[in-house]
Amino acid sequence: MTPLRCIIVEDEPLAAEILAEYIQMTPFLQLVDVCPDALKALEVVREKPVDVIFLDINLPKLTGLDFVKALPNQPKVIITSAYHEFAVEGFDLQVVDYLLKPIEFNRFTKAVNKILHTHRIQEIAHNYRKSLSQRPFYFFAVQKRAVKIYLDEILFIESLKDTVIIHTPDHSYPTHYHLNELEEMLPREHFLRIHRSFLVAIDKIDSFSAAEIEIGGRTLPIGRKYKEYVAERLES
Repeated sequence: MTPLRCIIVEDEPLAAEILAEYIQMTPFLQLVDVCPDALKALEVVREKPVDVIFLDINLPKLTGLDFVKALPNQPKVIITSAYHEFAVEGFDLQVVDYLLKPIEFNRFTKAVNKILHTHRIQEIAHNYRKSLSQRPFYFFAVQKRAVKIYLDEILFIESLKDTVIIHTPDHSYPTHYHLNELEEMLPREHFLRIHRSFLVAIDKIDSFSAAEIEIGGRTLPIGRKYKEYVAERLES
C-alpha cells in the first residue's frame, strides 16, 4: 500500500513535532510538509497531492475551519485542538476526527485507522476485479509502536484492568485501548461481544454452550446480559 501523504497545519512547534513523530511511527502515513499557517497550507495543497491534513483551529491569518471551507477538493481532515467547543462545527464540515490536545498516541492511532479503513474499502472496491486476496488489517498502538495485525489472525480480545490484550495464535499484544473502542473499530459481522471483558472472532470459535465459549484453547464466560444476543448470533 502506498503511504497516505500528510501535512501538519500547526503554529505551535512542539505540537507539530509530536504529530510528526506520531506520523513517523505509523507505517501507512508519510509526512510531506509542516505548515505554520493555513495560507501556507493552501499553497501546499495546490502544489502537492495530499491525502490527510492534521489541522489546528486557532491559526494566524486564517482559522482552521475557514481553511477547510476554502479547500477545493477536501482531503481527509483530522482536527487537532486544545478547545472542544469547535467540535460540532468541525464535524459539520465532515472532518474525520477531532483530537483534543495533548494528544496521546493511542488516540491518534484510532483516528488514523478510521482513514485507513475508509481508504482500504475504496482500494478494495477499486481493485475488486483484479484481486480478491486483500487481507484487512489495522495498525494497533502496542507499547509505543504501531503494530500491524491482520484481522483474520485475531482469536479474541480481552480486557484486564487498564490493559486490553489482542490474542492471536502466536502472540498476545497488550494495548491501552478500551474494549468498547475496539468493538466499534472491528467489523461486527466477524466479531462478537460475549462479556464486558471479551470480544471474540466468530469464525475462530471451537464450541459454545449457554454459559461459555471455547476458542484458541481458552474457555471464556458468556456474560449474563450478553447470553440472549450471543445465542441469537451463533445459532442463526
